Amino acid sequence: MSRPWVLISGASSGFGEASAQQLAKEGWNVLLTSRREERLEEVAQTCRSMGATVHVEAWDMRDRRATQEGVEDLMKRAGIGTEENNPFLGALVNNAGLAVGKGPFDQGLDDDWDRMLDTNVKGLLFLARACVPFMTAGSRMVNMGSIAGKQVYPGGNVYCASKHAVDALSQAMRIDLVDRGIGVSQICPGAAETEFSNVRFKGNQAEADAVYQGYDPLVAQDIAEAVSFVLSR
Repeated sequence: MSRPWVLISGASSGFGEASAQQLAKEGWNVLLTSRREERLEEVAQTCRSMGATVHVEAWDMRDRRATQEGVEDLMKRAGIGTEENNPFLGALVNNAGLAVGKGPFDQGLDDDWDRMLDTNVKGLLFLARACVPFMTAGSRMVNMGSIAGKQVYPGGNVYCASKHAVDALSQAMRIDLVDRGIGVSQICPGAAETEFSNVRFKGNQAEADAVYQGYDPLVAQDIAEAVSFVLSR
């Protein structure tokens, strides 16, 4: 039996990188995307060492046209088509997302708001829409939500709003795709020690480290194993 194909966004670090390696180890071929091409290639080499066929493409998920063209190029390179007799996309791990800044909403920066909403909401939509034509009955989509999409916290306002939108969209996508046999799941991690806080605090490592003081946070591998579990059901 040939290895199934999975596309993973935000695959250059964190949950995406760990998921790529976990799924490659378990017998998936992987299509990887993020903004950082050099880092993607490093992840790809690790996945290839596990026997996976890997293709990578770098683009910014906020760019609708780049997302559409990037998906089409990856599918072409993998031999995935939209006709009945073509190989299909077995899974999409819609993982790309970020938080930028933290504080009262009335002190928020427009650029930070735009970056979060355009990546976490519109980027997720752009990628899902581009991938669905290459999926079929039995394909699975996993959207990366957050506990912030279930409960707000001080200073999280717009990030929490974006992840509440992911929660709603995941439920809506499930309804929209159920008749086509395409499953939609959402994983909602709590605090996990990845590059997330470093990005949120714009490279201030001391602030990022302080987030995890006093308890043992999740790590990327925990989430990768949850992704694997969902796709194996």
